[in-house]
Amino acid sequence: MRILIAMMKHETNTFSPIVADWQRFQDWSAYLGEDALKAYEGTGMPFGAYVELARAAGAEIITPVAAEAMPSGPVTEHAFNMMADAILEVVRDGVDAAMLDLHGAMVAEHTDDGEGTLLEKIRQIDPDLPIAVTLDLHCNLTDKIMDNCTALIGYKTYPHVDMYEVGKQIGEVLLDSMAGKVTPVMSWGNTQLLSQTLRQGTDNEPMATLIRMCEEAEQEPGVLAATAFGGFALADIRDAGNSVIVVTDGDKAKADEVRDRILARAWDLREDFIYEHTPLEDQVAKAKDMTEGPVLLLDHADNCGSGATQDVMTVIEEVLRQGLEDVAVGAVWDPAAVQEMQKAGVGSTITLKLGGKTDMPQIGEVGEPLTLTGTVKTLTNGEWIVRGPMYTGVKVFMGPTAVLETENMEIVIVSNHHEPWDTGVFTSVGIQPEYKRYLILKSRIHYRAGFAPIGKATLTLDGKGVTTSDNNLLRYEKVRRPIYPLDLINEA
Repeated sequence: MRILIAMMKHETNTFSPIVADWQRFQDWSAYLGEDALKAYEGTGMPFGAYVELARAAGAEIITPVAAEAMPSGPVTEHAFNMMADAILEVVRDGVDAAMLDLHGAMVAEHTDDGEGTLLEKIRQIDPDLPIAVTLDLHCNLTDKIMDNCTALIGYKTYPHVDMYEVGKQIGEVLLDSMAGKVTPVMSWGNTQLLSQTLRQGTDNEPMATLIRMCEEAEQEPGVLAATAFGGFALADIRDAGNSVIVVTDGDKAKADEVRDRILARAWDLREDFIYEHTPLEDQVAKAKDMTEGPVLLLDHADNCGSGATQDVMTVIEEVLRQGLEDVAVGAVWDPAAVQEMQKAGVGSTITLKLGGKTDMPQIGEVGEPLTLTGTVKTLTNGEWIVRGPMYTGVKVFMGPTAVLETENMEIVIVSNHHEPWDTGVFTSVGIQPEYKRYLILKSRIHYRAGFAPIGKATLTLDGKGVTTSDNNLLRYEKVRRPIYPLDLINEA
């Protein structure tokens, strides 16, 4: 048995000015052929789970590509084809099954539905190929995705600490179907809800309720998998928003019933999926009164893990203005600043115009650097391995990295975008985050994977950036209408 295993992942923020070209995939993780297998076998990714299942089945494993880039603007057609063509070539050569580690919110220059386009092309080559797919909790599910695979599942955690488990679950469903043990039947639907990522943490309501319903449904006879997707609202495409997919063993009526039950509950909870803002200065003032640290300060509007530029200095400037002390920042993206610090050398005093290198025309903002004077404390190559519960075992490439130490703040400055979901963003450069009074994290929810165990309190700071939760700043043109909260809807 020959099994194709591949990863092709990107969460596209159509409001982001950052280009997702092939170099961006290479900067994060892009491996071809045997290098893909070596990079991801044994990791806590769906790809790792697929490999384990295929080896247990005695299958020949073909891994044409494992590529992922930090979220950003649309993927270039060239980059899309680099990944898709590698997969399609293997399908043309002939395989018995495909296990795909995808995202579900990829928008490319030539298609608003990257995953659906890939799956459709695979089906055109081999209409009967058994295909298993794992998707991110922030997937925007489409007909094209659903029509061109055998069995599909999404993560049940945000931060995504169950990637391996869901990969194994749906991979087993596929292998069982090939052995004639089950007959996967899928039912899906979406609701008129464009929920915000900041309200999708699965440890909290309202998402916790939907996840619990999925877990309970999977205990019912004949239900093989059930997923409630929060969707990714920052992808302005027709099908953006909340959806549900249910896989049963040959029972379409059962799949429909479970789907409708969960969708109805999602709609009932719609108001809870919308974030309420608080003035930035008020939140920083509240933080200043907190004496036990570390206090986690979330610069969520500038979260590169959802496509932000990661160089907006608004929150950092306000924290400095109010005089918070013993602060560490993870991280600011500014390759030019890193180069200046490399030239100056460790121990040197340097004045930098930090950040603010990127304009954000989609939200009407221009980059505004912040002039800071400090000491070059650390210089590294930015490479380390994740030891925490999310992306476990995966090597991180922050690119050339530096730490600028001012009187009351240590700022990690990176050359490649990286969301701080693991404490390694600090420990790799010699900072012990658990002993800091404040940690500014350019993150929304993923920070919980590495930092929740050490944080004594958490505050969201409403700064600027293209991952804003203020819908008034975003111009939607493609999403299906009417949709809540962009429109007032009395009934689903």
